[in-house]
Amino acid sequence: MIGTRYSYDKVADHYAEELGDELRHKPLDRGLLDVFAELVGDGVVADIGCGPAHIAAHLAARGVRTIGMDLSPAMCAAARRTTSVPVCAADMTALPVRAQSLAGLVCLYAVIHLDEQQRAAAYAEFARVLRLGGHALIAFHTSDADIPVGGAKTLTDWWGHEVDLTFRYLDPSAESEALAAAGLIPAARLDRASHPGTEHPSRRSYLLVQRH
Repeated sequence: MIGTRYSYDKVADHYAEELGDELRHKPLDRGLLDVFAELVGDGVVADIGCGPAHIAAHLAARGVRTIGMDLSPAMCAAARRTTSVPVCAADMTALPVRAQSLAGLVCLYAVIHLDEQQRAAAYAEFARVLRLGGHALIAFHTSDADIPVGGAKTLTDWWGHEVDLTFRYLDPSAESEALAAAGLIPAARLDRASHPGTEHPSRRSYLLVQRH
């Protein structure tokens, strides 16, 4: 995880500039987040791997009490400059949150940096911090023109910065099973292609799960 934190620290400002407004071009994402906001009601929601906290800000604008957490302190600093969402640095495999204290959590395109064992640890943490009946919305890449489902690629240069990042393309069925093993039961799934010209051209999956 050190390489992931270091890499996002280096690109945080550029990332926030490039992607901080991405929801404007993603109607399906906005729709899913609006449904999620209705499901969680008046409890606190955490955006895990929040980046510049634009997802958290979208939820907050819909009346959700939202906090953001990201592995990268520099990304948290970028979030504080661009949103009013409370944010802190945190590792999703060891969240600084009391058990059963969250009504919901979102984790979009963050578990892709974890290996299978680390993802299992993260899913166990998600289950721990969610109250019974709470919902989580998790998104990840599944494939692209070069990488099949289950594959991975390593990035060593990003916007002119030296980085060490592994992006994993996950199998939605396998991730649903891993989430269920942690006590997070699948409630809905959406698979989609990329929005041309606004994001990496990959296929993506969104899993809505509920704590049981």
